[in-house]
Formats: sequence, C-alpha cells, structure tokens
Amino acid sequence: MRARRSAPRSASRSARRSAPPVRALAGLLLAAALALTGCTGSGDGSDSGGGAKEAAAQGDSRADGPAAEDRAGAVGGGADGAKATAPPKLAPAHIIRTASLTVRVEDAPKALDAARTATENAGGYVGDETTTRDEEGHERTEVVLRVPVERYEEVLDELEGAGELLERSAKAEDVTDQVVDVDSRVKSQRASVVRVRELMDRATKLSDVVTLEGELSTRQAELEALLARQAALKDRTSLATITLSLSESPVERAAEDDDPGFTDALAGGWDAFVTMLRWLAVALGAVLPFAVVAALLVLLWLRLIRPRLPRRPAPVAARGEEPGGQD
Repeated sequence: MRARRSAPRSASRSARRSAPPVRALAGLLLAAALALTGCTGSGDGSDSGGGAKEAAAQGDSRADGPAAEDRAGAVGGGADGAKATAPPKLAPAHIIRTASLTVRVEDAPKALDAARTATENAGGYVGDETTTRDEEGHERTEVVLRVPVERYEEVLDELEGAGELLERSAKAEDVTDQVVDVDSRVKSQRASVVRVRELMDRATKLSDVVTLEGELSTRQAELEALLARQAALKDRTSLATITLSLSESPVERAAEDDDPGFTDALAGGWDAFVTMLRWLAVALGAVLPFAVVAALLVLLWLRLIRPRLPRRPAPVAARGEEPGGQD
C-alpha cells in the first residue's frame, strides 16, 4: 500500500515539475498566435482602409462628377463664348496706293538724285522721268517712283521734306475682291487644263484628240490672261506709285486782299500805259521800213527825175493886150 501511495506521489511530483515548461510553451504558442492574428488584423485593416479610401474617392468622384462636368462645361462654354465674342481675323487687304507730289526746290538735279537714293534704299526703283527747261532757265522734272507699300509713308515724308511742298494728293483703292476672284479663277482654270490633258491622254480617236487640243489651247490662253492679271494686281498692290514733280521756278502768290486800292489802280494804269507804248513801238517798227522806202522814193523824184522832165511852154497873152503895154 505504501509502495502504491509513493508511486502516485512521485508521479504527481513529476507532473508538478513538468507543468511549468508546458505552461510556458503554451504561453509562447498563445503569444505567437496572438501576434499572427494581430498582424493579419492590421493587414486586413489597412487593406480595408485603402479600399474604403478608394471607394470614398470613387464616391466623391461620382458625386462630384456632374458638378465637375458642369464646371468643365461652364469653363468650355466660357471659352466658346470668348471665342465667339473675339473679333474674327480679317483677311489681308490688297490696296493700290498712289500719290502725287509737287515740290519747289533750289536745285532740281540734286533733289532728283536724293529722291532716287531714297527710293532705292527703300527697295524700290525709278520709273519714267521727264525733264524740261523754261525760257528763264528753270528746270522742271517729273519722275515716277515705285516703292514697297511697307515703306510708302516713310518715303513720302522724305520726299516732302526735299523743299517747299506745293501740292500733294494721295489715293488708296481696295482691290481685295478682285485679287480673291482672280486667284479663284486661276485655280479653277488650272484644274480645267489638267482635266483636258488627262482626257487627251485617254483619247484614242484622232477627231477627239483634235477637239481636245483646240479646247486645251483655248483654256491655256485664258489661264495665261488670268495669270497676267494676277501678276499686275500683285505688282500694283505690293508697290506704291509716287509721281514726283520738282520745280525750280518761283511761285506767284496771290494777294491776301482781293479789293483793289489806289496803289492797285496806279499800278494797273502804269501797266496799261507801258503796254500802249509797247504796242506803239511795235506798230512804228512795223511801219518804219515802208516809211523809209517811201521817203527815198520821194527824194529820188525830187532830186533826179523831176528836173529832167521837159518844162511846159508859157501861156500866150491875150489879143487885145500888147506886149510891153502902153497907156
């Protein structure tokens, strides 16, 4: 009996001795399980938080979607409104500019050289030129200058400053419609010529070829005429024309007071008297040769011809009277 009681006691003692390591191991296992559970929970929590954030972002985007679209539409509408209210871009205008200047200068050749230099420096050229000289030796020169439109005003101001400006006239003619019309017709005519040439390449009959050749020549002639007109318009719109007249003769200025006075009457009378004397001198000069010839003829008659003529006999005395009469 004692042996049996001692055996259980020893077993219980051994069980008590082995209990602490088991508990410790169980505690470690429980702590590890809790740690693993916490990590998993934190991971799930983070994932769920990220998913919630994404869902919230999606919800916000869905909620803000119409408003955002409305705002974008408002911005787009504002841009469209700005585009609608903005002034449309105008097509480049084609204007023919011409000007005429009359300037009195002291030295016409020198002023002409300065005008040529100004024109060439602006990228233009000198056209027709005419120079005349009056009875007093004053020169008058008229020259046509072609300058680019961009330098037109600059050259015009420089020419005006060459001397005393007497007259100025400028003209601007808008030919934009003509330029656009001619360009469109040139394009259409070129396409027409190309079509006729394609038909000629496909033609197999001689009669068709002859007909198409005549049509092609007609259309090419029209195209050349349009091209010539296009070039003329381009030349006139790209280069302005300035007609410059340079004069050395002084200009008579009109009197400020139009009402005549005593001095005006005296001057007018003196002019009339001088004019009368001048006409009398002219008349005398015209009659003088005839008067000299007449005087010479009379002198010749009296001195040479008349003394040689036979004299007439003296008249016979009356019958009742005796010569040497006695009482």
